Amino acid sequence: MSTQETFVSHLVELRTRVMRALIAFAIVFVAIFLWPGAGPIYDFLAAPLMKALPEGARMIATGVVTPFLVPMKVTALVAFLVALPYLLYEAWAFVAPGLYDREKRLALPIVIASTVLFMAGVAFCYYLVFGKVFAFINDFAPKSITPAPDIEAYFSFVITMFLAFGVTFEIPIVVLVLVRSGVVSVEKLREARPYVVVGAFIVAAVVTPPDVISQFMLAVPMCLLYETGLYLARFVGKRAQQTEADPAA
Repeated sequence: MSTQETFVSHLVELRTRVMRALIAFAIVFVAIFLWPGAGPIYDFLAAPLMKALPEGARMIATGVVTPFLVPMKVTALVAFLVALPYLLYEAWAFVAPGLYDREKRLALPIVIASTVLFMAGVAFCYYLVFGKVFAFINDFAPKSITPAPDIEAYFSFVITMFLAFGVTFEIPIVVLVLVRSGVVSVEKLREARPYVVVGAFIVAAVVTPPDVISQFMLAVPMCLLYETGLYLARFVGKRAQQTEADPAA
């Protein structure tokens, strides 16, 4: 098979995988839209904020079509998270034929662990961080102010926070990959610990709202997850050294 034919076959394979992923996402989106529906999903997403607001306070929509678009965006977000394992499977199936056996053994656990950790970060943000942050902001606000958050601004805030915590929870995977691939040693990562701590608080200050609680609740997990990655990397590093010493192992 010529190089051009191989390239075309890869494009056809990529198109097939992308179409399957889009169809799967569309099916999940329609199913969630029918039940429980866009409205209840947004109400669930807004629950931490509504609990922190004074009794009787409500969210507002300043745009004409915002009451329709924002719940649809939230439904699409939930559909993406639900369909994420299958989407990652399609990505894995596309790149797997070009990987060595040892890379296949490493890549699949990384994909699964990355998905689980990202979901854990989102859950941590929703169930633990949001309640503390919104309660702090509401208590700090002057009593003469009547809170009426805009639903589109709230959705943007939620997406930013979900991405920040989801990516943060990937730190152990990043550390393991760096050590396993030989890019850096565990000793070097330990030496960089003070810089990582300072960097964690700087990143938290940039990404999160300007309040101490949310910054602290992002920076501390980043440091703990970094330490977790260092602990696990010790075993990965030892196994990599054994494999290099005895390739048949």
